[in-house]
Amino acid sequence: MKNLKIILVAFLLFQLSSSNAQSHDTALEYLSFVGKNQLTITKSMWSYTKAIAHSKSDKNIDRKRTALIKTIDNAISKIQKTKGFGGVEFKNQVLKHLRLNKSLLKNDYAEIIDMKAVSEQSYDFMEAYFLAQELADKKMEEAQLEFETNYDAFAAKHKIELVEVESDLSKKMTISNAVFKNYKEMYLIFFKVNINEVYLLDAIDSNDINTIQQNANALSQFATEGLEILNTVELYKNDPSLIKITKKLFNFYIDESDNKITEITDFLILNEDFNSIKTTLDKTPQKKRTQKQINSYNDKVKELNRSVKNYNALNDKLNSKRSSLVNELNNTNTRFLAKHIPKD
Repeated sequence: MKNLKIILVAFLLFQLSSSNAQSHDTALEYLSFVGKNQLTITKSMWSYTKAIAHSKSDKNIDRKRTALIKTIDNAISKIQKTKGFGGVEFKNQVLKHLRLNKSLLKNDYAEIIDMKAVSEQSYDFMEAYFLAQELADKKMEEAQLEFETNYDAFAAKHKIELVEVESDLSKKMTISNAVFKNYKEMYLIFFKVNINEVYLLDAIDSNDINTIQQNANALSQFATEGLEILNTVELYKNDPSLIKITKKLFNFYIDESDNKITEITDFLILNEDFNSIKTTLDKTPQKKRTQKQINSYNDKVKELNRSVKNYNALNDKLNSKRSSLVNELNNTNTRFLAKHIPKD
């Protein structure tokens, strides 16, 4: 969510008694009325931003989005019912701004939620998901700037002196933008490497030896490049936590692909050879089986049994280490956002 500068009339905070009236006797009253409604919307936007930052539930985030749409609907209803001061030009400009924000929330941000559901499938999807967020935020920021321009013009036309106030909410949103920018940059660096391990594990599940080796090579390459990139990333508030855990994972990926995959592929090849020998033996009638076939089968059984223990031990070790590091990454991400994004 982009920074929203709230422009308040000097007397707005006194909450003029006529602010909720159906008509306003002065331009100041009408501008105060519009400003109050905009402040309410900004508070709701902050609530939505907090949900994105601190909630792990997509349903909770979507509830916040729905609540924000209702807040905008209420503001539209109030402004529609009140008589515009000095004609309808400014009133229509305000309504246009509110309806645009509502459209963004109903369409662009709803699409973003849908994109999130598939974002983990590829780097391109994840990058598109983050880009969609940035574009939607930019549209909302541009709409806000247009609103402020019209707001200033109305005040100037009626000789009202404005006091620009960067509210606490606005400051919090500014902080949120900077935090999310850093977080997304770090997450994309991680995800570009991580998705290659996902492909590698899929290839192992499919016993595809060639694809395993290709993905292992790619994982090692991207993880090595990722470590170099991490050395150039600017820390947010000198907080190294995201970089530290990401480096741990990249080093794990390098060790996995360079040192462990050979043992895994050797076992898969051995298992493939055993199945081939077994299939041939099963198809051969007992009376026609040679001693050489039987000996070859028995030798493979012994070799496979010895290798199974090592293979299972290696997999258990890798799975345990991977799980531990991923949990550490998730917890670090949560702590990073919780630490740097205001909650109140």
